[in-house]
Order: sequence, then C-alpha cells, then structure tokens
Amino acid sequence: MGKESSSSTFSVLNLLNQTVSEPHYLFHFLTFFSYIVIRCSASQVLAPHLIQILIRREIQTLLAFAVLAFIKGIREETWEAFIADALFIAKICLFILTFTMDRRIAVWYTLVFLVIHVLTQQPSSQGLGTCSKLTPLLLESLLTEGTTTKYWLVEFSASYSSACIRSSQQFPELSITYSTKLFSFGIVDLGLFPNAAEKFGVSLSGSMGQLPTYILFENAAEVTRFPELGSETTFFNPTITKGLLSRHFELDRHLLEYVNGK
Repeated sequence: MGKESSSSTFSVLNLLNQTVSEPHYLFHFLTFFSYIVIRCSASQVLAPHLIQILIRREIQTLLAFAVLAFIKGIREETWEAFIADALFIAKICLFILTFTMDRRIAVWYTLVFLVIHVLTQQPSSQGLGTCSKLTPLLLESLLTEGTTTKYWLVEFSASYSSACIRSSQQFPELSITYSTKLFSFGIVDLGLFPNAAEKFGVSLSGSMGQLPTYILFENAAEVTRFPELGSETTFFNPTITKGLLSRHFELDRHLLEYVNGK
C-alpha cells in the first residue's frame, strides 16, 4: 500500500512539474486560467438574467466534465491517454461556456487551441522500463549476429504520433514484467529513422494508423506483429493496452516457459 501511495504521489508531482516545464501543458493551463479573468470581467457588463444563465451552464458543464473525466480515468491505463482525453473534454466545455457568454470569445478560444495544437505536442512517457532504445542498424545487428536473447519484441513508434504518445507507457511497463534472459524488449523511433519503416513493413502514410507497430522476432525471423501486415486503418482500431499486447504475443506463455526451463 505504501509503494502504491508513493507511486501515485510521484505521478502527481511529475504531472505538476510537466505543467510548468512542458509548453503543451503550460499553454493549455494558461488558456484555461484566462477564462477566470474573462469571466470576472464579463460579470460586470452582462445583464443579470444572462449571468444567471451562465452560472447554471457553468454548474452543468462542471458536473458533466467531472463525470466524463471520471469515466475516462477508469478506462484509460496511462496518464498520457487520460490527460489527452481530459484536455479534449475541457476544450469542449470551455467552448460551450464562452459561446454562452459571447460567441466571438468562443471563436477566439478555438483559434488559440488550434495554434497550441500546431506549435506544441503532448510529451510521451519518459520511462523505458527494461526496454533498449535501438537504431535500425543496431536492431539488425542484434537479430543477425545473435545474442543470448532468443526473442526480441520491438516497438516501432514516432514521437509525433498521438497514438504512440497515448500508449507510450504500456510497452516499458510490459518489459518490466516479461523481460528475461531469452526475451528482450526494444524501441525504434521511426520519427528519427523514417527510411527504416519500409524495411520492416511499417506504413507511415495516411493518419499514422500503423503506429505504433509491434513485431516479435525469434532468432532474426519475424513471428508475428500487431497490427497485422496489410491491415486497414479504421477509426475503430482497438485501443492498445498491456492486456491486448500480452495476449497477442503470448507473453505469459513465454514467461512460464522460461521459468520452467523449456
């Protein structure tokens, strides 16, 4: 219980630190905070009946945000995914409130959020677990020259992909649980090495639906991957979770075989 409490405290402190140090979070915080200033100014010029309507709308919006954020908090497995969803919901709530106040203010907030989206991006999780950061050449070398590791599960991702950012914590956490002397985890950043994408059959076109891609190698040969090669990108692609990856690559079986000495 003490460890869980310490971990939760560390996550909150880390989030507060990122709010100040990361432009993506800082600009969002300042934008949302500016509503308080505008709201105080508006209360001096709006008609009394409009103020009453705005107060009711604020209460309704706050309750809706709390409920939706709570639901997202239960469903999402990572801080990155939860924060992305919470910010999106907060933007909708802010638009509704400012539209009630003055639609011109709502338009300005929309433009501000578009600028933030263009100029900044949400930072990914910095934890690596027991993963190794690999270049394409190093990965080829490890696979072809051979090491004590029989299996390599490799994540091909890119720092500019929102899907990769949302799931960036999953893979390192899996590596902590399932890494053994025969089973290793690696990460290749295709944002830095885009030319390697074609070699490993990862598509970078379209809406980045094939990122991240996970490939399991056994003695330099590809065994399986997720998503499957040639699979079409759709809006309803399954959310990447630790459970999904564990089942797809049979990580429990590999761990049990290692423990039993098979």
